[in-house]
Amino acid sequence: MIRRIAILGLGTMGPGMAARLARGGLDVTAYDIAPAAVERARSALGTIEGVLDALEIAAPAGGAGTIRFTGDIADAVAGADLVIENVPENIGVKAEIYRAIEGLIAADVIVASDTSGIPITQLQAHISHPERMVGMHWSNPPHIIPMIEVIGGEKTDPQTVATIRDLIRSIGLLPVVVKKDVPGFVENRVLYALLREAVDLVERGVIEPQDIDTCVSWGIGYKIAVVGPMALLDMAGLDIYRSVSSFLNADLARREDVAPMVEKKIAAATLGLKSGKGIYNYAEGTIPQLQADRAAKLIAVRRILEGRG
Repeated sequence: MIRRIAILGLGTMGPGMAARLARGGLDVTAYDIAPAAVERARSALGTIEGVLDALEIAAPAGGAGTIRFTGDIADAVAGADLVIENVPENIGVKAEIYRAIEGLIAADVIVASDTSGIPITQLQAHISHPERMVGMHWSNPPHIIPMIEVIGGEKTDPQTVATIRDLIRSIGLLPVVVKKDVPGFVENRVLYALLREAVDLVERGVIEPQDIDTCVSWGIGYKIAVVGPMALLDMAGLDIYRSVSSFLNADLARREDVAPMVEKKIAAATLGLKSGKGIYNYAEGTIPQLQADRAAKLIAVRRILEGRG
């Protein structure tokens, strides 16, 4: 039974994951090598807890779990039943973490990676007892989005997948088991197909960024939030899908590299919210309110989708 969890890495996702797991009654120790990251995570907890309260996510009968922060990796994994690796998307960095915990955890401790798309089979090559490694891909922001992908690699024991699936379900979240270990898993494969086409349309001058955002948010996104893509096929009619896809598929973006528009912005260090400028420009001091407004809207949408209005 999983009761104690260690989270290794406190970047964008770590604080929200820790808070949601603790709200589910689990005891969490959260680690980062950078003291500044630990302090940012600690200071973010109040806001995150407020979001969980707004979503009316109650602790179990036994009460909420605890969250403890540390800068010592041995301290972080001591006594853990599950270790969630949440370090940057680089196999070398992840392998270094696996080596660091190798002698600190028992052979039966499950090691889950929150990788956004590195195949779990590749990561298993860097850990002993690969049968206990599994993908546990949260969606950002993790304390609001209830869906979590669960992915087994070639050497993952099916029981490891089942244990993580059941854990997710036990704290009121939605596990989605990905049956094959493909790059990007499922959520990001679908998302990046959409992003590739969106960037291509903007780069070709077909549409302005703000207009494609309106098109997707109030057209595709509004609909798909209620009717998923496979159900949408039935709603539209498979004959209609065949008719349109027979000519449209051949004209969709199929590039395998990164669009020049994106590369130019990266070269200019205009990376998005983190730099104050990306596709859009963000006035100084406006980003916190933008993030708060988006969180409020996501909360409202989730409540409606759950039938709580």
